[in-house]
This record gives sequence, C-alpha cells and structure tokens, in this order.
Amino acid sequence: MRSINRLDRSAPAGSGRRPSRSAVGLALASVTVALLTAGCSTQDAACGGGEYPVLAVGEAGSACVPDGEAPPKGYARYPKGKVPEHVGDKWDKYWETHTVDENGKAIDIPAESGE
Repeated sequence: MRSINRLDRSAPAGSGRRPSRSAVGLALASVTVALLTAGCSTQDAACGGGEYPVLAVGEAGSACVPDGEAPPKGYARYPKGKVPEHVGDKWDKYWETHTVDENGKAIDIPAESGE
C-alpha cells in the first residue's frame, strides 16, 4: 500500500476530495466556539495560576500569595465575595480606593501625608 501526500505528483488526478461547504462551516464554527470557551480572557488575571490575591491592611496595595500559604504580615485575604479576579474588574476598581483595617472592616484608603 502506497501512502499519498500532497507532494506526491504521481498520485492520480482527482483522488483528493474537496470538503463540502457544511464541513468547512462546521470546522469554522468549532474553532470559534473553542476560542470563546477556552477559559481564557482578554483581561489579565489578578494573580497567576496557583496564587490568590491579598490586600494590604490599612493602606493601598495588594500582592499575590501561593495557594496554601497564609498572607504575609501586613496583608489579609479579601473579604468573601469581594475578591478581584481580573485587572480592572468591579472589585479591582473598588479596592483601588478602599482597604481593610486590622479588624477586617472595609475602609477608605487614608490620604497620603503631604498632599
């Protein structure tokens, strides 16, 4: 049995069949669905895989901590349901002007001295 590839000029003419329009349409639709549902986003994630975001206590700032590790001193987990998932999302914007105090209560970020 001889294999035939595109570069094999000795293949009989007309042996390759063209895909039908419905097959081409199905392939394009499949690629589109795959791209839209691949779990990726045009937004940047707040943290990388295997990390979660933490918030600076009493001041502006945030960081990412490896899953399974406690937040470093001076940082706390975001309040439940108020964790930013992507840069620029609702909670990311909220926490640009807010933080938590030592009791975990949301507060406005204190103004910097000298302003």
